[in-house]
Amino acid sequence: AALPAFPSPDFLRECRRGFAKGRKSKDDDSANTTQVVEDIGPVVKSTASSQMEAALDALSRELTKLRTGRASTGMLDHIIVETSGVKMNLNRIALVTIIDSKTLSITPYDSDTIKELEKAIVSSPLGLNPKVDGQRLIAVVPPLTKEHIQAMCKVVAKSSEDVKQSIRRARQKALDTIKKAGYPKDSAKKLEKEIDELTKKFVKSAEDMCKAKEKEISLG
Repeated sequence: AALPAFPSPDFLRECRRGFAKGRKSKDDDSANTTQVVEDIGPVVKSTASSQMEAALDALSRELTKLRTGRASTGMLDHIIVETSGVKMNLNRIALVTIIDSKTLSITPYDSDTIKELEKAIVSSPLGLNPKVDGQRLIAVVPPLTKEHIQAMCKVVAKSSEDVKQSIRRARQKALDTIKKAGYPKDSAKKLEKEIDELTKKFVKSAEDMCKAKEKEISLG
């Protein structure tokens, strides 16, 4: 899905005109300036927030793909299964449930796809070897090796850095937009501070997500 864009040059030009009109009349200056800040401020903040949220969503999907030593229903979601010439995510064609902390049950909505499901899971990098059990598959999640834990933690660290860069890019775009808008100095500083606070909040969320995943991996 396309990310929201920051205000267009035409919108910014209208803002600058609003400021210019305000300066012609001292009586109207305050009202005009306030109105323009209210017009563009929420747009800039909501756009930056949406872009940062999208970066966090992408991080969440990446972290879900990483296997830990415990069974989770989401660990198979990203696996692509080809059935009847059509490729789909596994969670679209099967119900995944947890039998216990180390065992998953994968029940296809169409029993004819069980072989394709088995092949896709075995081919994935998760290291699972499911067995057919009537109309479903049973997959035991093997314990992680020390090497696997180290490798997974490196992937988490890289994902963390990537998402923080995306969040900071959204911040920079917002600051550039504020600069181009021709804001009065005080109004610009206030909005920039709000964007910085937003950035800190999302960066912390990303760090917390990654720390939680590293802990989950390390516990096996």
